[in-house]
Amino acid sequence: MEKATFAGGCFWCMVKPFDQWDGIHKVTSGYMGGTIKNPTYEQVKTGTTGHYEVVEIEFDSSVFPYDQLLEIFWMQIDPTDDGGQFHDRGDQYRTAIFYYNDEQRLIAEQSKKKLEESKKFTKPIVTEILQASEFYTAEDYHQDYYKKEPEHYKEDRKKSGRDEFITNHWD
Repeated sequence: MEKATFAGGCFWCMVKPFDQWDGIHKVTSGYMGGTIKNPTYEQVKTGTTGHYEVVEIEFDSSVFPYDQLLEIFWMQIDPTDDGGQFHDRGDQYRTAIFYYNDEQRLIAEQSKKKLEESKKFTKPIVTEILQASEFYTAEDYHQDYYKKEPEHYKEDRKKSGRDEFITNHWD
């Protein structure tokens, strides 16, 4: 089992796109980066701790390769926005790919370069590629939010502008 960790804005919206494939064993909402240990949501949402809201994905790369995870990741975000994602603003909502080894780093760099060269976006791709640090699991009520609160999840996604962006840029 391998791990991949992505920051794509609000972690509620980043679970479902990964949580529906063979080879993906677990998707956990949490926090990475930052300056304090065991941060709480209340601390992270202030934008002052340096943490990103992330999803940690446990996957079997022989069934679902890392480069396919990256394809899904890119199609969930606006990679040109360095101030957050959609209606979620602040450093905690910035985008990033966190790598666990040199192979993941190289694949992520190649993937980003391919996206840049595609000219799909007129603005620069600002998503960072960073070495993974300690992962902190978010509070239970954040886990599998799209399953626990399906109506609120759908409404939040709709209001955020994320789905409209995805449709306009990827569909």
